[in-house]
Amino acid sequence: RQEHWRNRNLLLLFVTLAAWETGSAQVRYSVMEEAKHGTFVGHIAQDLRLELQELVPRLFQLDSKGLGELLEVNLQNGILFVNSRIDREELCGRSAECSIHLEVIVDRPLQVFHVEVEVKDINDNPPVFQGTQKNLFIAESRPLDFRFPLEGASDADIGENALLTYRLSSSEYFSLEVPTTDQQVKPLSLVLRKPLDREESPELHLVLTATDRGKPELTGTVQLHINVLDANDNAPVFDRTLYAVKLAENVPNGTLVIKLNASDLDEGLNADIIYSFSSDASPDINFKFYIDPVSGEITVAGHIDFEERKTYKIRVEATDRGYPPLAGHCTVLVEVLDANDNAPKLTIKTLWLPVKEDAQLGTIIALISVIDGDEGENGQVTCSLTPHVPFKLVSTFKNYYSLVLDSALDRERVANYEVVVTARDGGSPSLSATASVSVEVADVNDNAPAFPQPEYTVFVKENNPPGCHIFTVSARDADAQENALVSYSLVERRVGERALSSYVSVHAESGKVYALQPLDHEELELLQFQVSARDAGVPPLGSNVTLQVFVLDENDNAPALLPPGPGGGPSAVSQVVSRSVDAGHVVAKVRAVDADSGYNAWLSYELQPAAGGARSPFRVGLYTGEISTTRALDEADTPRQRLLVLVKDHGEPALTATATVLLSLEDSGQAPKASSRALSGAAGAETALVDVNVYLIIAICAVSSLLVLTLLLYTALRCSAPPSEGACGPLEPRLVCSSAVGSWSFSQERRQRVCSGEGPPKNDLMAFSPSLPPCPGSVANDPQASLDSPGKVGYSNILFFIFAFRLETYLKYLLRYIRMVFIHLS
Repeated sequence: RQEHWRNRNLLLLFVTLAAWETGSAQVRYSVMEEAKHGTFVGHIAQDLRLELQELVPRLFQLDSKGLGELLEVNLQNGILFVNSRIDREELCGRSAECSIHLEVIVDRPLQVFHVEVEVKDINDNPPVFQGTQKNLFIAESRPLDFRFPLEGASDADIGENALLTYRLSSSEYFSLEVPTTDQQVKPLSLVLRKPLDREESPELHLVLTATDRGKPELTGTVQLHINVLDANDNAPVFDRTLYAVKLAENVPNGTLVIKLNASDLDEGLNADIIYSFSSDASPDINFKFYIDPVSGEITVAGHIDFEERKTYKIRVEATDRGYPPLAGHCTVLVEVLDANDNAPKLTIKTLWLPVKEDAQLGTIIALISVIDGDEGENGQVTCSLTPHVPFKLVSTFKNYYSLVLDSALDRERVANYEVVVTARDGGSPSLSATASVSVEVADVNDNAPAFPQPEYTVFVKENNPPGCHIFTVSARDADAQENALVSYSLVERRVGERALSSYVSVHAESGKVYALQPLDHEELELLQFQVSARDAGVPPLGSNVTLQVFVLDENDNAPALLPPGPGGGPSAVSQVVSRSVDAGHVVAKVRAVDADSGYNAWLSYELQPAAGGARSPFRVGLYTGEISTTRALDEADTPRQRLLVLVKDHGEPALTATATVLLSLEDSGQAPKASSRALSGAAGAETALVDVNVYLIIAICAVSSLLVLTLLLYTALRCSAPPSEGACGPLEPRLVCSSAVGSWSFSQERRQRVCSGEGPPKNDLMAFSPSLPPCPGSVANDPQASLDSPGKVGYSNILFFIFAFRLETYLKYLLRYIRMVFIHLS
C-alpha cells in the first residue's frame, strides 16, 4: 500500500503545472518536497515569454536568495527542475506557507522577473513523543472515570500530514480519551474504567500509538509504565485547567509570568503541594522559564524572542507530599508579543555600473531587497533615497525594489553619486537601516571643443622667416579621456590662386600656427582663415575659430624713379632752360614712387652738392621733386648743368635712389617757341599743383585731427586701466620724430612683448600712432611693436590697431592718387 501511495505522489509531481499570476511579473509553481534531482517544475522560459535561443546571449541568471542551488534551469529547453534535496521542514519549519523566491535576470534589455515556487508537504515525518517511555504513578483509590492527562505526540509535517489519531493497546483498566476540538483546551487523557487493585496488579504496561493522516500513514509509539500506588485519596486541584498569558518579548530575567494556585483537600503531608513542570516538558521550557516549587510563581529565566518562538505551552504539575504522592495538572499557554527589536536589513545588488550620462530614463541601476524579522507594523518597511539624486526606487515585489534612473545625467556637472538607501519599519519607535551604493557616471562625447573667443587678430611683420610661430590657438573640451583629446587643423580655402595651406599651417596637438613662407605686405595685407578643433570622441565634435592676420609693412622697397616722358631714359631728365627765367621758376621735375606704405613710402628729395663745392643756382622741392631756380641766371653759369637728386624714403634704415637731371642753358632769343609753350604749360601745371597741394594739406589736417582725437581717447582708457607687469608686459614707449616730414613728421611707436605661451617673448608685431606733438631732438625709431596685453590682444588695442592700419592704408592710396595727379599734371 505504501508503494502504491509513493507511485501516486510521484505521478502528482510530474502533472503539477505552474500557476501564472499577473502583476509584478510573478510566476508561481509548486513542487513536492523530497523530489528527486531533475524533477520537472515548470516551463519557466515559456511562461516568462522568453525565447530559448535568447537565454544564453541575454545572460540568463537565477538567484535563489541564499537558499543554495535547490532549483536550476536547463538553458537548452528552458525547464525549471529540482537540483538538490528540498526539505520543507528544514526550509520553513511548521509554517503553513512555504515558498522559494527566485529572481530571474536577463540582459539586453535588462528585465527582472520574480518566480515563487511553493514547496508542498509530503508525509515524511512520523509522529514523535517526548520520550520512548512514560512512568505514571496512580493511586489505587482513584475513582472511576478519573482522567490522567498525557502529552501528545508532535508531527513536523503540516495539514493532513500532521493531524494525529491515537489508540491505546488493549487494557481492561484504562481507555483513551481523545479530544475532538482544541488539544490545548482539553488534553489527551487516560481514563480509568475499572478500579485498580495494587495487590492484584501493581504495575501495568500499555502502548500509546499516534498515527497521522498522511498517505502513507506514519506512526509513533510511547510505552506507558503505570505504577499503582497506595491510597492518597485527594490530588491537588488547580483553579483552571488552562491559563492563557501574554508576555512581551525581550523582558528581563525574573519577570513574573503567572502565579499558579492549586489546592488539596487532604491534610498534612498529603496537602503539602510542590509545583513543577511536567516531566515530559521540552528542554526549551526548562531553559526559558522557572517555577518556584513552593509559591507556584512562573518567572522568565532566559531570553524570550518572538522571532524564535511565538507561543509556549507549559504543562505544570502540583504534587502533594502524601504517600503515594498525588498530582494535579494544568496548562499555561504563554503568547509572546512582538516588539520592534529587529532593524531592517538591506541587500543591494548592482547591475550596471558605471552609468553612461546619456542613459535612458528608467534604466535599472541596482536591485534592492529588504528583510525585517518582526511582524505586523513592526515588520512593514518603507524605503527612501537621499534627496537631490537623479534616481528613484520602484517597488517590484513585496520587499524588493529597483533603483532606476529618474532624470538626465551630466558627467560634467556631477561625475559620481553616493546614493544612500534608508529602510524604516513602522514600529514605535521605528528602526532603520541604511546602505549606500556609489554610482559613477561614465562620459559620452556631448561637449564640443570651445575656444575662449570666436575671433583673434594677429599682427605680423612682412618678410618673416619661413616656419616662424605667429600665434597659438587653444580650445578646451569639458569631456574626459579621448572625448577631451583635441586636435587642430586648418579649414582649407583658396587665397587668390593659391591654397591656404601654402601660407600657414597649424600643429595638430599644440595648436601653434606657423607661417610657412615669408609674407609680403605689398602682395597680401590681410590673411583671414579658420582653425578647426576636433575631439577624438565617436562621433567627433568640433568648432572653429577665425584668425585675422594683418601683415605689417617693412621698408623693403627702395624708391623707384618714373620715366620723365617720351624720349627720356629711366634715370635721366633733360631739359632746356632759358637764361632769362626769374628766381623760383620750375625748370624740371623728378618723379618717383615707393611700393611700401606709411613712412616707408614717404619720399623726400635732396639735391646733391656740385663737384668742387660750387653753389648751384637750382634747388629741388623737398616733397614735390620740382627743380626750380634760386636766382636769375647769368652768363657766368655754365651752359650745361648736371644735377644729382637723391630720392629717400623715411624708413629705417632709409632706402634711396639717385636721379640725374641734365639742364641746357640758352639765351632767350635762341629758345624755341616750343620751349616757351612748354614753360607756359609748366607754369599752368605749377598753378594746378599749388591748388592740389592746398586740398592735400586740408585732407591731411582733417585726418590728422581725427587721429589725434582717437589717440587722446585711447590714452585716457589706457591710463585708467591698472598697470600690468610681467615678462610679457609692454615696454617703455619711445617717440620717433623727424622735423622734415611735414604733418606726418611725428610718430609714436609702442613696442610690447607678445606671449605665445612657450619660449621667450617675441618682438614681431608693430603698430603706428601718427600725429603726436613734436619732440625735438629724437631722430631714431624702432619698426617693431606688438600687442598690448600679455598673451592676448586687448579689445581697445585691437580697435586702435585696426583703425590705425586702415587709416594708414587709406592715406597710402590717397598719396598714390595725388602722385598720379601730379604726374598727370606735369
